[in-house]
Amino acid sequence: MEGLLLRLSGLDADAEDAVRVIGFFDRLIARRATMDQVVRQAGQLAECPVGVGGPVPAGAVTSVLEDDTVVWLARDGQPLPLDQILLERLAITAAVLLDHSRVPPPALGDPALVELAISDSAGEPERLRAIQLLGLMPTTRLRVLAVRDARPLLVTGEEIPAQQGFAGVSARVPAIEAPTAWRSARTALRFATATTPIVHAEELGAAHLLAGLPPAEIAKAPDVIALDGLANELELLEAVTVTSSVRQAAALMHRHHSTIAPRLEHAERVLGFRLDTADGRFRLRLALTLKRLRDND
Repeated sequence: MEGLLLRLSGLDADAEDAVRVIGFFDRLIARRATMDQVVRQAGQLAECPVGVGGPVPAGAVTSVLEDDTVVWLARDGQPLPLDQILLERLAITAAVLLDHSRVPPPALGDPALVELAISDSAGEPERLRAIQLLGLMPTTRLRVLAVRDARPLLVTGEEIPAQQGFAGVSARVPAIEAPTAWRSARTALRFATATTPIVHAEELGAAHLLAGLPPAEIAKAPDVIALDGLANELELLEAVTVTSSVRQAAALMHRHHSTIAPRLEHAERVLGFRLDTADGRFRLRLALTLKRLRDND
């Protein structure tokens, strides 16, 4: 949908055509088009003069950037339904290009820019500017990492950097969707355990639905209440959920199985169900997951 193929006069003021105009400018940003290219192709799309800075024709509609640069569209006769959207997107694109050309790019991973790129509250122009200054394009595919007690990370490569402690990892998404990825990474982090310190959001499956449960409701679950009374046995109980026998659980904890059996019997009495069956281990794992989500809200 380049300027020669898309004409504003052929579009209606509906959501689908508005998205086409938005996509037109997003692709110019993604291609790192120059300001001259943006103005020329925007003029072809609008079928009337447009500009960024310079003398503003009488009667033109305008949008003023933060640095007082005036972006304008000058159409003779009646305005077209999507003129305002075109002007708005031209202004956003100009703001990104002007900031990118005037500000020295910081090192990839600059914490303030990463925070802006993943922020739900930041406006789209600010987020696009942060992405550009990080040396990325809106379409660059990346993962967002939520690391406990550390700053968030953006990862564009296939390999996930080694982390100390717990981390949640989002699926790969275009950089412009980083806020959504950040939310999913934080959700994944809530599921992290000593045996699974790195959790990928895309591997949670249906379990991610549990993260939507209110902590106050989780706290009322009888199995979770029982686990609160077994604080000294949580490591053992976690081992039970990822093994199939007392011997295997003991080996995972580097203990002799004879020292583990009495502790499991005590845990079964507190929980009120057996742990040597598939159903019992599933129930235990669900209870441990719910407790973790409550504690890591």
